[in-house]
Amino acid sequence: MIDIILLTFIFSFLITRLENFILKRINVYRQIIVLLLYTMIAMGLTFVAVRYVPALTDQISQLFKFLNTFFTTESNNDFINYLVKMANEIDIMKYTEQGVQMAVTYLTNIGVVLVNVFIALILSLFFSLGRDHLISFTKQFATSKIAFVYEEMKYFGTKFSATFGKVIEAQFLIALVNCVLTTIALWVLGFPQLFALSVMVFLLGLIPVAGVIISMVPLTIIAYTIGGFEYVFYIALVVVVIHALESYVLNPKLMSAKTDLPVFYTFIILIFGEHFFGVWGLIVGIPVVMFFLDVLGVTDQAEHLLERKKQA
Repeated sequence: MIDIILLTFIFSFLITRLENFILKRINVYRQIIVLLLYTMIAMGLTFVAVRYVPALTDQISQLFKFLNTFFTTESNNDFINYLVKMANEIDIMKYTEQGVQMAVTYLTNIGVVLVNVFIALILSLFFSLGRDHLISFTKQFATSKIAFVYEEMKYFGTKFSATFGKVIEAQFLIALVNCVLTTIALWVLGFPQLFALSVMVFLLGLIPVAGVIISMVPLTIIAYTIGGFEYVFYIALVVVVIHALESYVLNPKLMSAKTDLPVFYTFIILIFGEHFFGVWGLIVGIPVVMFFLDVLGVTDQAEHLLERKKQA
């Protein structure tokens, strides 16, 4: 059920933010905006599923073949041959085969994934359309016999939407910007399987810090294959520039979190999150920790002083 719960929350939060953004500029009924947004999402998902999923599957298959050729073909460069030899000694192709098997498993379970996405979209649609009635109905618990439970849930719910939701929103926007900039750079450099690489960069961009490092591996291999060390340098430069943009421009602008996690803590959270919750742990591990830090009052001193001044 974690897929449906998290997807429903993410869809509802992002649609609500987008809906408020539009309503500030256009004076129309909120329900009309909601219906138009969900109609566009449904049409977009249908178009992608029909037009691009077959191409994406084909490009992913070609990408695995490309990486397999790299590890099984001898190069003219002694350093590269040494690296390939080390990779073969640790049987890196075994992990590649496991990745292929995992991809096949996900593709065979694509029906379950689509059903979960559909249910989450429907639930978030009902939430968005009936939000006013939902809020007024929920407030009735404030005068019920479980009013103390309602007050606690209201406090934690407010904190959760203010931290978890906004961090997820920021991760999504940062991943989108990184994907667009990286795709433009790869297109200029003439990379093959551009669509598959773009999807990979976007999905890995949802993982804070570690996603950039993971995406470097296939990009570097392909860069060396098509252009040698010169292209490897270009890819490293592109990743460094985009990561600097993310760290010094996007994060301060988008992240509403009050605590800047050290990189060591970030990796510890990602490792434990992946172990206990799989892929979802990589994506929502940081937002969940930020939520608990906010509840516990672990904030930056400057932010704390600024809030006290505002309250005063």
